[in-house]
Amino acid sequence: MVTKNERIEQSMHYVRTVGMTTMRGRGFYFPVDTAMASNGRIYVLNRSLERVVADTIRVTMLNEDGEYFGIFGRGGEGEGEFRWPCGIALDSNDRVFITDEHLNRISIFSPDGEFIGKWGSQGDAEGLLKGPAGITIDGDGNLLISDSQNHRIQKFSKDGDFISAFGTEGDGDGELNLPWGITTNSDSEIFVADWGNDRIQKFSHDGKFIAKYGSSGRENGQFVRPAGVTVSQKGYIYVADWGNERIQILSPEGNFIQKLRGEATDSEWANDFLRVNVEEAEARERADMEPEFEFFNDDPHEESSHIEKLFWGPVSLLLDGDERLFITETNRHRIQVYKRN
Repeated sequence: MVTKNERIEQSMHYVRTVGMTTMRGRGFYFPVDTAMASNGRIYVLNRSLERVVADTIRVTMLNEDGEYFGIFGRGGEGEGEFRWPCGIALDSNDRVFITDEHLNRISIFSPDGEFIGKWGSQGDAEGLLKGPAGITIDGDGNLLISDSQNHRIQKFSKDGDFISAFGTEGDGDGELNLPWGITTNSDSEIFVADWGNDRIQKFSHDGKFIAKYGSSGRENGQFVRPAGVTVSQKGYIYVADWGNERIQILSPEGNFIQKLRGEATDSEWANDFLRVNVEEAEARERADMEPEFEFFNDDPHEESSHIEKLFWGPVSLLLDGDERLFITETNRHRIQVYKRN
């Protein structure tokens, strides 16, 4: 049972928006994942939709205040290049690890974006990958990867040596259907956004099934294609409920506490742009940013696509050391930041 005090203590409220839409350079273009270094530097992985335009696929480096540190990576199949980047994670030395669904490999970069190396190849045998998506680093410094199209989780050393795997295709306890986001808690337990099964699953550090949370639907505590998951120090579970265009917060036992639909305002980068582009700023002032529509169905995608402040494609989540929640929105090319009361 979720008490009123628990709801109040764990409720989140909006702080600010970070980033803006740009195909190149300072800004985001269809971002899919975000990671934070020990010094507060934020790495945003831009997947792009223009797979043949090399410089629209990149990692943008910045901090929460909007200070810009540059970009690295580009589209392609060579060293330091991506075709369909998906997940990003940093180790204890702030080295950057990025999954590539198309190339079925992991690329490694220094904290400043210099290419270090790559590993991985396609297949369904142990140690091979098919559509690697989410990635996280466990308490032992090993990589946990959602091997999505093989419907399993694989564990590797940072050098790509296979350690173990768990999960098979299905909808039973411990079975997976296109797993996506992945994270661990302070006890090294593993949480997986079981995308195709519309649920979150919890496993022990060695891959034994512990619990499952959620079911298919639009009610509180239900999910439609959850893409990302993270867990607070106290065990509260945050889910990027991608298909419902919202974030849901669950108690450590999996009970619903709160949902977020988005409250975005203009970011510092967007304000810089509007100060220079006066005509566009004036047009924006005249525009109705929260129009009223009679929608043809109950799909929240319709509402999100018309009302700018709302989440549109919330795909991944990051909790920093102060338990601020950074929510990456693919379709609006930005990050919304929340914090606890």
